[in-house]
Amino acid sequence: MTDDIDLTVCDAFAVWTTDTVRYGDLDPNLHVNNGAINQFFEDGRVSFRQQRLSSIDGDKLTGFAVVKFSVSYRAPAHYPGEVEIGTIVSRVGGSSYGLGQGVFQNGVCVATAEVVTVHFDPQTSSSKPLPDDIRAALESAMNTDSAN
Repeated sequence: MTDDIDLTVCDAFAVWTTDTVRYGDLDPNLHVNNGAINQFFEDGRVSFRQQRLSSIDGDKLTGFAVVKFSVSYRAPAHYPGEVEIGTIVSRVGGSSYGLGQGVFQNGVCVATAEVVTVHFDPQTSSSKPLPDDIRAALESAMNTDSAN
């Protein structure tokens, strides 16, 4: 899905957000635990939606669900500090889209994720095509030339 995108490099991402590492995010080894890293990825996806999709007219942000979430933990993150979460659209399909994400601390990639989100009809729970305006917004976030 993200074979052409190196998610360990900061330049790969179209949208960025920052989170603060909390003391409660630590594991017994004093590293940020995997649950907290996964939460950072979610915060990155929410920020992506706010930055790139929230200006779309109508209530088109409902009816989306994550159907795949795959993470590679690459280096420890530490407290205190902040992390930066990068997000880029890696694929736009008929009813779904893929995201590539990276979490960085002090310029070091600590984790990468590949995510697939599907658009569905909440009444039938079946997938449905992406609306044209959502598709256009997603396609505009497929490269870093259109960043922020």
